[in-house]
Amino acid sequence: MIILYAGITLGGIGLLCGLLLAVASKYLTVEVDERIEQINELLPGANCGGCGYAGCGAYATAVVEGNAPVDACVVCGNEVIKKISELIGVKAQGKEHKVAKVLCFGTTECAKNRYIYEGICDCDAAARLGGGFKACAYGCLGLGNCAKICPFDAIAIEDGVANVNPDKCTGCGKCTAVCPKNVIVLIPKTAKYYVSCASKNKGAEMKDKCSSGCIGCKICEKNCSAGAILVENNLAEIDYDKCTNCGLCAEKCPKKIIRKGILG
Repeated sequence: MIILYAGITLGGIGLLCGLLLAVASKYLTVEVDERIEQINELLPGANCGGCGYAGCGAYATAVVEGNAPVDACVVCGNEVIKKISELIGVKAQGKEHKVAKVLCFGTTECAKNRYIYEGICDCDAAARLGGGFKACAYGCLGLGNCAKICPFDAIAIEDGVANVNPDKCTGCGKCTAVCPKNVIVLIPKTAKYYVSCASKNKGAEMKDKCSSGCIGCKICEKNCSAGAILVENNLAEIDYDKCTNCGLCAEKCPKKIIRKGILG
């Protein structure tokens, strides 16, 4: 009888707890907007942080709550953005997609080194040793911090320099944030040419340090009929708002550091 009473008591307690949980689930449930899940399904799920949020789920929630724009995801194409905007009931503007480019072509053959680096394979660690082992203080160290952090496997180290695959790059910007030399930038995906150098060394000094660096000769600037190139601090820079992708700058550049970028 003692065992029977104990069983009945435990059963009653279990039944009571079940009833309490059922009531709690009905009256204490926090309703979740179904649009959050719908938007989350449209997002790539990469959780790259390019939108400024911790992950795709957090971004989807922010969009539904009105705290984030519908086009903040750097991975989504305009078709996905359009679908998200329709779910939210707002009008989305088409956005310009960007990709990362490494402003350095100082390969092991072209660039000189100041010393032999035998430390850990980490750009930050190498940069702390007098700015790095490259003779050019602005050059890519090629130890792969950018490649390690890229969630889309879009970066590879080739011949001592980082190289971005534009077909895989989504423009999330993670690589630009981790580069200690700041030689990775985002440029419009429609850009056909880019300056593959970030050095501000004077021409004679540049020639001594790297055979593929900009010497600030201004030939590109003088030949650009659109006024899209300006040489400042011994370095050519392209204004993509003015550039017509004619390619004359690349043709005239004596060092051939203006290279075909995305469309080319």
